[in-house]
Amino acid sequence: MPRIDQWVVRNTLAWLGDRLRQQGRLEGLYAINLSGASLSDERFRQDLQALLQTMQLPPGTVCFEITETAAMASLSTVAHFIGEVKRLGCLFALDDFGSGLSSFAYLKNLPVDFLKIDGSFVKDIESDPIDLAMVQAINAIGHVMGLRTVAEYVSSEAILQRVRELGVDFAQGYHVGLPQLLDALAPVRRMPR
Repeated sequence: MPRIDQWVVRNTLAWLGDRLRQQGRLEGLYAINLSGASLSDERFRQDLQALLQTMQLPPGTVCFEITETAAMASLSTVAHFIGEVKRLGCLFALDDFGSGLSSFAYLKNLPVDFLKIDGSFVKDIESDPIDLAMVQAINAIGHVMGLRTVAEYVSSEAILQRVRELGVDFAQGYHVGLPQLLDALAPVRRMPR
């Protein structure tokens, strides 16, 4: 998995570097999922740091997403990894929060920027009062900790409205936008010749 993650990261950062050179700026936040195996792979971390130093993308352009279960598997190693890569201007999101053995205690020790509320709670927020309470609780704790929250699986206007009412910062899901090719999201503007 670390080699696959390395390929994905290299290609994504190269794509971003091309856009930066061609447009002179980058808009938006680009998220890249990392596997749990990559988080504890020293070679992957070193290669990632070298690549980020070479690319010198604007701070806050790249956000690495790690799953809750991957973070819990090796908390101190993952916290060290996050700290090292954050120094190079990257952000981190804790993905699928609530899907595993959630513990707000370990969350205090992870220097993440975003808390992504697992879609299994969000998708039934309109009909299940327990799911509603879970989303509300995770969002509130995340905000107290200074984290921005993201609701996954937002698949309807009713769900989007409910997460807005709860004060969730961002929404992700098919109602908000369908998957697209990178070039469709940020087309290359050709310079006049």
